Amino acid sequence: MAVDVGKNISGFLSSKQVGASSEVASEWAALDELHTKKLYHQLTLKLMTFVKHPSLQEGEQLLELYSKFIMYIENKINPLSLVEILAFVVQQYTDWKEAVSFLEKMEVKVKGCEDAVMLCKVLAGQILLEKLSDTVATKKIIDDVEKELDKKDGVGPVHGRFYLLASNYYRQQGKHAEYYRTALRYLGCVNLDDLSFKEQMQHAFFLGLAALLGEGVYNLGELLAHPVLQSMKNTPNKWLVDLLLAFNSGDIAKFDEMKPKWASVPDLAAQELKLRQKISLLCLMEMTFKRPSTDRQLTFEEIAAETRLPVNEVELLVMKALAQGLVKGAIDQVDGRVHMTWVQPRVLDKQQIATMVKRLDVWCKDVKNMEQLLETQAHDFLTL
Repeated sequence: MAVDVGKNISGFLSSKQVGASSEVASEWAALDELHTKKLYHQLTLKLMTFVKHPSLQEGEQLLELYSKFIMYIENKINPLSLVEILAFVVQQYTDWKEAVSFLEKMEVKVKGCEDAVMLCKVLAGQILLEKLSDTVATKKIIDDVEKELDKKDGVGPVHGRFYLLASNYYRQQGKHAEYYRTALRYLGCVNLDDLSFKEQMQHAFFLGLAALLGEGVYNLGELLAHPVLQSMKNTPNKWLVDLLLAFNSGDIAKFDEMKPKWASVPDLAAQELKLRQKISLLCLMEMTFKRPSTDRQLTFEEIAAETRLPVNEVELLVMKALAQGLVKGAIDQVDGRVHMTWVQPRVLDKQQIATMVKRLDVWCKDVKNMEQLLETQAHDFLTL
């Protein structure tokens, strides 16, 4: 470490008050007082706030705070809180390999707290990925931590940071489906108000692209219902939300109409065939969903008209949908029909919910009619 280690804690804390502004001096004085009175819980809370202070973000101020103060009381601090504090300290290392080594040593010190150990790993993973570009070591950390998190019930203090690390890794690797799932989980662990508008826009844009390009990602309703997309509402990227809505409803006409927009993004333009295949499958799912359960006989011609595919390619489309578990049913090659019995559940948008409400109304009327029929004809049935 590039700083000297002092042993006189009180002397160090007193010296930091000299020459500091009145606000910062009072913070150092508060630390000194809490340490003198051995109020370690209050001291921990104060440190968790103080390490974010702007006056400590330059040079090696935080490293000095650790080496001359925190290091001597770290066994008095809650392990998870200690690592939360050190998350700021390690950012001031100039040698990133040394920072990773520091976190690995810290794992041993906090081994009595699983969350603290996992957070050490995640912080090391962030440095390995963003500063050292060591994707192999990062992936190993992701796999190890994920196994431990899967054993836990609910969402803990490490989940948010872990999903952010995992999503950044998968985005760098171009693994769209994995990025989509982990990025959505990350947003589920944080309060959007804690993210800057720029960060919200970035997450929304990358998630939108991943939803379109991700293999096996057909449930777009979850993203469309997420408030993060509102960050693109009045921006040049609003077209991406419209495109997601078109995909979710299987609107191929809208997809073709918006081609000048989405084709301007190289990743989307390069995958035009893949995008067309996906929206065709979503179109078939939407056709099945809109039909009442008593009328799910779809002709090849009807499917071809909706998907804008040649009739001779319809059977292959249906086979892909069946193979991926998007729908269930049977193909009648002789009559050129498909009998659908089930469609994969999805998060519905308002229009799809309205369609379901109408179908429920029809079902209620059918039940009412059957009830009246039984009332009027019950005697005939009972006397048979």
